[in-house]
Amino acid sequence: MFDLKIEGAEVIDGTGRSGSRTDVGIRDDKIVAIGDLSREPAGNNLHASGKVLAPGFIDMHSHSDWRLWENRRAESKVRQGVTTEVVGNCGFSPAPVSDEFLEDLRGFALHVPAGMDFRWRSVGEYLKAFDASGTALNVIQLVGHGTLRLSVMGFARREPTATELKRMQKLLADAIEDGAWGLSTGLIYAPGSYATTEEIVTLAEVAARHRGFYASHIRGEGATLLDAVREAIHVGREADLPVQISHVKAAGRPNWGKVADVLELIDAARD
Repeated sequence: MFDLKIEGAEVIDGTGRSGSRTDVGIRDDKIVAIGDLSREPAGNNLHASGKVLAPGFIDMHSHSDWRLWENRRAESKVRQGVTTEVVGNCGFSPAPVSDEFLEDLRGFALHVPAGMDFRWRSVGEYLKAFDASGTALNVIQLVGHGTLRLSVMGFARREPTATELKRMQKLLADAIEDGAWGLSTGLIYAPGSYATTEEIVTLAEVAARHRGFYASHIRGEGATLLDAVREAIHVGREADLPVQISHVKAAGRPNWGKVADVLELIDAARD
């Protein structure tokens, strides 16, 4: 017996196949059957003829880690079908935090909502503080490279020392072990823009060892767009981890049309 049976919806299952009219059975908050379930009993029946039913959407690029503190219901996303958000993008996450550079991190934030008081220091402590009040969405937390740099060396416009780089590696490893999913960069913004490709690869290798992925707001979106995409692909190859390019766009009239070239680079990298 199902807890819930959704009957007669046009089901789009996310595989790329065309939708079809069918039923969906749910038990213990899990989809356990798809097909003709007309003979199967259920505690509740939802008649969905004329409606479209799909898995919840994943918003791969969100900054809701700053907004969900104020709106745990996340109505604007739920009403669009989003059930999972990937946060901590563009190299900026609310943790890790260091006492030495705490004010730099506060200043880095465009908006500091009520409750985000930076009482935590590690990503693990941050996730516990966030989870304490619950939220309507599933949240995937990335660790911002800019935040790692800020916590170790502030806005210093230079390469990290060997000691500083090891500290960033340790913070990232601890963060992923505590529940983060990977590393993000914002290479068009300070302090991420101060980093060399080699620094990013070194940190991405840590994420790879923990089965994380790499999301990048790349280093340029205008004249240097193609080189910036090549850099992101290079990081993925060298560190051996999946790459998500956050914004595929060509800024400035002289660069219009380069998106087609970007997509060719991405397709070739996948092959």
